[in-house]
Amino acid sequence: MVKVTFVTAQDQRIAAEAAAGTRLLEVGQNAGLPLEGTCEGQMACSTCHVIVAPDWFALLPEASEDEEDMLDLAAVVTRTSRLACQITLTEALDGLEVRVPSEARDMQGR
Repeated sequence: MVKVTFVTAQDQRIAAEAAAGTRLLEVGQNAGLPLEGTCEGQMACSTCHVIVAPDWFALLPEASEDEEDMLDLAAVVTRTSRLACQITLTEALDGLEVRVPSEARDMQGR
């Protein structure tokens, strides 16, 4: 199992874990976090935007151009922002920490 810590906008730390191969979006949703994932992981919205802790960001594969385009539509984007639907847990990510932004915006209107 891969452990993940989600940090809410209120600085509440929520621990979760899932098997390697699970998308971070599902882990967050199963933990009750407001990661909408309106497009069901098809990169047609930005409702699963998370901010990856800087120490972990370098361990992730680079974001695709399509993901970067969707992040341009998200609110409160930072240098370490990613879409949770595009992060697949691996053993190397055991202990991953991500922040769930206080604002979410889906420019696709879904």
